[in-house]
Amino acid sequence: MRAQDYIDLESRYGAHNYRPIDVVIERAEGVWVYDIEGKRYLDCLAAYSAVNQGHCHPKIVQTLHEQASKVTLTSRAFRNEQLPLLYKELHDLTGFDMALPMNSGAEAVETAIKTARKWGYKVKGISRDAAEIIVCAGNFHGRTVTIVSFSSDEQYRDGFGPFTPGFKIIPYGDIEALRDAINPNTCAFLVEPIQGEAGIVIPPGGFLREASDLCRRNRVLLMTDEIQSGLGRTGKLFAYMHEGITPDVLIVGKALSGGFYPVSAILASREILGVYRPGDHGSTFGGNPMGCAIARTALRVLIEEKMVERSAELGAYFLKKLQSLRSPALKEVRGRGLWIGIELNGLARPYCEALKEEGILCKETHDHVIRIAPPLIITREEIDWAFDRIAKVIEKLGKD
Repeated sequence: MRAQDYIDLESRYGAHNYRPIDVVIERAEGVWVYDIEGKRYLDCLAAYSAVNQGHCHPKIVQTLHEQASKVTLTSRAFRNEQLPLLYKELHDLTGFDMALPMNSGAEAVETAIKTARKWGYKVKGISRDAAEIIVCAGNFHGRTVTIVSFSSDEQYRDGFGPFTPGFKIIPYGDIEALRDAINPNTCAFLVEPIQGEAGIVIPPGGFLREASDLCRRNRVLLMTDEIQSGLGRTGKLFAYMHEGITPDVLIVGKALSGGFYPVSAILASREILGVYRPGDHGSTFGGNPMGCAIARTALRVLIEEKMVERSAELGAYFLKKLQSLRSPALKEVRGRGLWIGIELNGLARPYCEALKEEGILCKETHDHVIRIAPPLIITREEIDWAFDRIAKVIEKLGKD
């Protein structure tokens, strides 16, 4: 079958809730993916940062094969040998007392919301059904009905009401708006340390630190969504570390499994996660031995192969090169670590399609931003190769 045959099948039998770049990927290795005709592309999306460790990392592949031949799923009706080890390793890596594992990122965010509300009622003493969570405009935390209830993007909400109450939206990075929004019923502030889907938007320096102080003084949980920004993407293990703070609740996913399997979790203190009792919350697949074994290896290779440090060094190198570009098409180039947004004065989609022809895969976000987020194992030489092609496309299309 030709590429167009696969595209036609997908268009005919699949719901049209995505608009993918028209490349049909057959295999991948490291930072490179290959289409069904054998053409090679440099992956500059890394599955929205799920593949920080690179495609098909051999150590994670080995773990997957070994665990799949032993046991994959027990449900949480029984214990398994991998989950306690993942708990301990997450604690040792992050310092958080406890973890609650789930599968997708959206599930982890839902779990954080439920946790914050239950903590608000059981520990803080908020009146029943009165708890409020503050979020930021431009946020992206997932696509469940509850999560899109507090999105400021109308497309994410269109046709999906009625919506879940209990959320206040403030401008991203506005500490005074946060101060004004907090009241006795506020149980949590949910925030992305850097907004990914909004276009790699970095808040003003000091915002997270001041937000942390505000939350602590008002007995409000600071919950950071690091599903995309965490596990090395920004040049630190977690993006909140750039501000020298520690959140009350940390939400992780995507690269937690290196792209092999849906694994997510929330991490918090014993006081916060101690609000749960058997039957309060759960997931058939959450904490399964296959996912836990994969996550343990994914975390190990991230640390042992110094991918966080690579992200800091090579991200600064890539950002500097991209910021040297001059074109009337460019509005701003910004980023942290290997997470870079190229904001254009026009639509980004034609640039992404042109880059595909040059052998680079990336994706537009919010229409006007090209997101650059390669696996953290990318080399300086591969960055140079990519930069030459990005510069060529921006120069060519910027004149049109």
